[in-house]
Amino acid sequence: MAEPIASHGWDRRKFLATGSRGAAAAALGGLAAWRAARAIADDTVWQIDPLKCVQCGNCATRCVLTPSAVKCVHAYSVCGHCRLCFGYFQPETAHLQEGAENQLCPTGALRRRFIEEPYYQYTIDEPLCTGCAKCVKGCTTFGNGSLFLQVRHDRCVNCNECSIARSCPSDAFVRRPASHPYILKQLPTA
Repeated sequence: MAEPIASHGWDRRKFLATGSRGAAAAALGGLAAWRAARAIADDTVWQIDPLKCVQCGNCATRCVLTPSAVKCVHAYSVCGHCRLCFGYFQPETAHLQEGAENQLCPTGALRRRFIEEPYYQYTIDEPLCTGCAKCVKGCTTFGNGSLFLQVRHDRCVNCNECSIARSCPSDAFVRRPASHPYILKQLPTA
């Protein structure tokens, strides 16, 4: 015949007290883990690694903001200031005329200004930029890659589960320290 539990020094009250302490410790451990993960997420922001970006166009359409918090940026130190900029002109442009029909950017966000023969300066009008990546694709495919996309943190709401990051086919969206949120392109150092 089995002995009653009380004879082993365990009674219902002791069992419930021990179980309650164990459950409370597990809950506190879970809360501490959640707070630690949240602190890490609060100290990081989403950013696009320009070396992984394939200019798929998702940044313009998948962001929760309209227009997207992703904008084209220009690495002036990398730019060749070319007369024929493949980020600015349509690839099949017969003449280098600046009419809208010859421009690659659908919103006119990429601006061109003559400096001196044969150099031009290209700037981005960020409020007009939708993050469509057409200029970036042209510059990367046929040029030197001085145009690239970045999440602009003065606009981004830093969604915990970024909808663009979820749909990015090249996993170019990465978490960065909030103190150093941008990944910049620059000329390789020798």
